[in-house]
Amino acid sequence: MLESETPATPVTFPPAFLWGAATSAYQIEGAVREDGRTPSIWDTFSHTPGKTAGGDHGDIAVDHYHRYRDDVALMADLGLTAYRFSISWSRVQPTGRGPAVQRGLDFYRRLVDELLAHGIKPAVTLYHWDLPQELEDAGGWPERDTAYRFAEYAQIVGEALGDRVEQWITINEPWCAAFLGYASGVHAPGRTDPAASLKAAHTLNLAHGLGTSALRASMPARNSVALSLNSSVVRPFSQDAADLAAAQKIDDLANGVFHGPILHGAYPQTLFTATELITDWSFVEDGDLALINQPLDALGLNYYTPALVSSADAETSGPRADGHGSSAHSPWPGADDVTFHQTPGERTEMGWTIDPTGLHDLIMRYTREAPGLPLYITENGAAYDDKPDPDGRVHDPERVAYLQGHLAAVRRAIADGADVRGYYLWSLLDNFEWAYGYEKRFGAVYVDYATLERTPKSSALWYGQAARTGTLPEVRSIQ
Repeated sequence: MLESETPATPVTFPPAFLWGAATSAYQIEGAVREDGRTPSIWDTFSHTPGKTAGGDHGDIAVDHYHRYRDDVALMADLGLTAYRFSISWSRVQPTGRGPAVQRGLDFYRRLVDELLAHGIKPAVTLYHWDLPQELEDAGGWPERDTAYRFAEYAQIVGEALGDRVEQWITINEPWCAAFLGYASGVHAPGRTDPAASLKAAHTLNLAHGLGTSALRASMPARNSVALSLNSSVVRPFSQDAADLAAAQKIDDLANGVFHGPILHGAYPQTLFTATELITDWSFVEDGDLALINQPLDALGLNYYTPALVSSADAETSGPRADGHGSSAHSPWPGADDVTFHQTPGERTEMGWTIDPTGLHDLIMRYTREAPGLPLYITENGAAYDDKPDPDGRVHDPERVAYLQGHLAAVRRAIADGADVRGYYLWSLLDNFEWAYGYEKRFGAVYVDYATLERTPKSSALWYGQAARTGTLPEVRSIQ
């Protein structure tokens, strides 16, 4: 029996609000050597000793490649109306160049058809961090040509699926791809070069712009093209000038480096100042900002926890407690004079503070940053140490409370004038959680990694009831 607090009156969402769940290809698909797929940077990284917890990798993951029909049926049983998934670039275009492998595209055609047959709206993410290894060998995201290879890939997928998929996301969390991949090295490809990470951020922006244009040229005009940002809610430790300057620096590195050129056609001048000892930004060529600044149909926001920062004291060597994994190298180029603080409150298994007010603040910020642009919460969720009880049921009251609090924050933002049109819970299934391997469980559906059996947790049942009713459940128990 699961006890939960309930509001005095139902919290009702708009009738067309999408109730979804999200996943990514490398985290769930497995089948890494089937139907022409070749290694991505995450195949290489996860098979490098010491890079992931327990040496875990995604070779099998949760075998979604073979079990997708059952997984779609599970979504339908829960009452979900949308599903956000990513395409494995190296499954579709193994070297990152040239023609598509139709066997790889056929998997996604089958998945889309299965979703549509169950009344579930597919949302495709083109890039969720799994760059084909051959493109990394040629320079990876710091190499400008990678953006043009991405545009070619976007056109291939758009032509294949654009007749049936209306919602498209070019890139998921470019911050992680650039700064965890090329600065701190805790994500693939594991490089630790601050200048390269800033160059990678620009190439990812360019890839988004070129990819947006390629999608629009290859799909019906009715389709929506968006981007998913893991924009940080950055709060200063105090109102002292030094702490406010520290918050500005991290806001530029977390947010402005992407939404500046994408939404406004310019990088923040304060970003250039903060990083002038690392790079002169000469890799930004004439015309790049116009290519990047393509009109969006929507914006995806991913949120987990806020950041609390201050100016570093004399004994602080640099930002380490930022919640993005352990490394001797910072993911914040030019910000060694900033300290990250643990925010107060309850925490998830990731050590991240639970603070729904941050999600409300984030939504309202982008309501102001991009007035009139529809918003989707494309990721939000929590990891807990979930275990089946003796009867095989998985009760996760902490996740139910987390979802209830954050969805209430979304509804509050809608009441405050934000145009939020959907929510994608992270994640549908327990899965390969990047460098954390299989240690962290974000899924609303429990996966027994020995048998790959799926068991909906209490949170999945609670969320399914929300999806079916359009309200946050008032019931005090979920069977």
